[in-house]
Amino acid sequence: MKLSRSTGYAVLAVGYIAQHQSQGIILSQDIAEAYDIPLEYLLKILQQLVRADILRSKRGPRGGFSLGKATNKISLLDILEAVDGPMTGHLHLAQQAKGQRFSVATDKVYQKAITQARSVFAKAKVSALLGAKK
Repeated sequence: MKLSRSTGYAVLAVGYIAQHQSQGIILSQDIAEAYDIPLEYLLKILQQLVRADILRSKRGPRGGFSLGKATNKISLLDILEAVDGPMTGHLHLAQQAKGQRFSVATDKVYQKAITQARSVFAKAKVSALLGAKK
């Protein structure tokens, strides 16, 4: 499985906002500078997170971003799917190979792997990651 660069930036952005939430509204420029992310690229990612209700945005000269919900309610799966879309797993090999045993078994293994990956990402809450030891 490969996660996009956009997803990585989204995780960093949510983490940054969570770490600095006591400061109130966080400027996108601060996040971009902290992680060397192109600002225009970051703004598109932040808007995807806003649409998914992970973040809130405030427009205007004192505008910026804040969390849309508590860190214990935001999972890595939420962030991943906000940016890259639903994490699904269907190879459809059995259909293509006309039900051959090997292809059916392969489809089952692939589906199990996706289900387990979704579960791991869903259990990984931002609040726990903020408290993780290095």
